[in-house]
Parts: sequence; C-alpha cells; structure tokens
Amino acid sequence: MDQHTGPPAATQQSTAARVVLNAREERRVVRGHRWVFSNEIAQVDGTAAGGAVVEVVRQDGRLVGLGHYNPHSLIAVRILTDRREPIDRAFVAARLRRALRLRQRLYPQSASYRLVHGESDDLPGLIVDRYEDCLAIQTLSLGMDLMKETVCDALEEVIKPRCILERNESQLREREGLPMRAGVLRGEAVDTVIIEEGDVKLEVRLMEGHKTGFYFDQRENRHAMRRFAAGARALDAFCHDGAFSLHLARAGAQAVLGLDIAADAVEAARGNAVLNGLQVICQFEAMDVGPALETLHGSNERFDVVVLDPPSFTRTRKNVAAAKRGYEEINRKALRVLRRGGILGTASCSFHITDETFLGCVQEAAFRTQRVLRLLEWRSQAPDHPILPSMPETSYRKSGLVEVV
Repeated sequence: MDQHTGPPAATQQSTAARVVLNAREERRVVRGHRWVFSNEIAQVDGTAAGGAVVEVVRQDGRLVGLGHYNPHSLIAVRILTDRREPIDRAFVAARLRRALRLRQRLYPQSASYRLVHGESDDLPGLIVDRYEDCLAIQTLSLGMDLMKETVCDALEEVIKPRCILERNESQLREREGLPMRAGVLRGEAVDTVIIEEGDVKLEVRLMEGHKTGFYFDQRENRHAMRRFAAGARALDAFCHDGAFSLHLARAGAQAVLGLDIAADAVEAARGNAVLNGLQVICQFEAMDVGPALETLHGSNERFDVVVLDPPSFTRTRKNVAAAKRGYEEINRKALRVLRRGGILGTASCSFHITDETFLGCVQEAAFRTQRVLRLLEWRSQAPDHPILPSMPETSYRKSGLVEVV
C-alpha cells in the first residue's frame, strides 16, 4: 500500500485543448449525461495530456462543458461543469458543501453516509464515504486521480476529518489505466470506527472491508426488512458484516442465521453481534451460500424471512446471460427454504441487469419452484447514492420485497 501525490491544483485549470463533438452528438450531454464517449469525438484541437481539463464544444464552437480527458478510455471526457470556470480547490469545495447539505438533510442525526457519489454530485470519478470523523475516498478516473491532493485539501476545508484514507482497489481504475492503491492520505491511520444505523451499531474496518468498508447503499432496504422481523426465523445470505442480520434481530426476530463465504466477514459479523448484545439471536457461519442453501433445504430447514444480497454477478454487458442464470439459480434456492407466507428480500447490484430483467429472474425462480409470489415493494439504492435521470449509469441497485403466497 502506498500514497500518491498528484500535480499541483493549478495544472487542473488548463484548458488548452478543445474536444469537438461529431455533428448532433451533444444532445445527450446537454440534457445532463456526464460522459462523452470516444466514438462521439470528431477531433481534438490542441494538445491534451491524459487527465487534463478540456473544453468540449459543438461543431459550431459553442461550449458544451469542461471535463477531464482520457484519450485511452472509452469514456473520453467526464463533464465537470457546463461553463468556463477554474477547476481548482474552490470548485471542489463548493461541490462538497452542496453534497454535505443534502446528506445533512437526509440523515440529520448521523455523520456516516456516502458524502460524494461521483457524477451524481457533479464530481465525476470521485467517491467519498464518511465514517464519523474519518473519510474514505476512491478516485476512479484519471483526471480525478490527478486531482487527489486538491480533493483532500477541499475535504479538510469542508469536513475537517481526523483522517482521509484511499481505497483505490476498484477494478474500474483498470479501465482508466490506474494502479490499485490503498493507504493513508491525510491524518492518522485508523483501522476501525464504530458507526450507528438507527439502533444498530456497526464496527467498520476501514482498510479491509469491501468497497470503502461498508454498504451504505442498503441502509433504507435494511430498515424496510425490519417490518417482517417480529417473531421470525430469518436467514441472511451473503451476510457480509451482518448488518441485515442485526437489524432483523433488533426488530424482534427470534433467530437469525447469517452465511458468507468470506471468513473475515463472518468474524466481523460475529463481532458486531457482540457489540449489539445480539450474539444469542444471531449465528454466523462461513459457508458458500449456494451449497449451503441446498443443504438447508435437504435438512428441511425453513425460514420466515430470507435476505439475499449477493455480490455483482456481472460488471460487463457481455456476461448478462450468465448473470441472469446465476440470479435465477440463487433465488430458486432461496425460495425453497422459505415457508409459505414468508418474505424474500432479494437484491442485485449489477448495473447491466435491469430492473425488468432482475424481476424476471425472480419470477422464473418462482415458477421453477412452483411458488406464487406477490411483489410488495420494489426498491433502489439509498438516497445518499442519488440517481441522475439523465444518466442511467448512476442507478445500479435494485431490490424486491416479495411474499410467497
């Protein structure tokens, strides 16, 4: 793990080059999409280094916006603003303040949430998760990676955190030609921090957990599942750090079994159960979920509530067919261990699997298990992961609450 220092902020203000779009290619960007794809570019006037700020213009020279340029990426330009202005610390700080105001409105009693959700917060390629007084960031584009020090300066100005960590281990960086990195950027090294999600406490491993340590995007979905917990025997498949399990137990479940193939995740879940005094109700086992569900079914184990939150089954469009088979299979196995009248909370975080496709997978699983389902609610990602209607790529999480009739 190492630290990376980007160039001075001043280099980010240069717009010596102009990217000229093909005729009529500006329509999508003008309407709010934040990406310009390489095949939409007619020519580049001037010299633009990778990561530089460039002007994007129409055929007649009218400005479309300023953005970070990467000549080696399919996403050639990520739009930062639709007007000419310096891209500097003040620019980043203004957007951070706007993002902070939204999160304070959403969660007035909390200081743990996704503070910046990339393009949705007009900071394309930047993710910032806040864990009380600690920040974890991801810079997922070349331009934003080069602005990392400027981003840290702005974060210290707006938030004044105890530490800023980078969790730049996402495969998305490979598409931008960026290496994997993790470490301390500012402040002290912090291994764990305890956050609160309503009446549930969770210890987050800042340098070890998936993504930046925690799945904030499921916050509202966890609360939604609590409505079905009273007196239930529940199964939390792909339990990760046990957040769903703990919410179900706190809401009155009589017993919760959490399964995850990752031994370190199970260890964290057990620790979180102890932290909340729920270790008697919650049991966690390190098991491969698919075979475990088959074993439970074969042993005639049945549950009133099942949570199914697997990792992404595909990150590319070409693997959609295989992902559909995977989602159908895992939902079929989950439905076989649900009692009649039971509730399934099933989720997908694969962007390339649409809502309609995912619901179709669940319905196919029901057909193959001779179950009739009633859809109670269709949900998305938490509002601190806002969605731009003009940019479908900002919507990736889908979750259904269904009853086995």
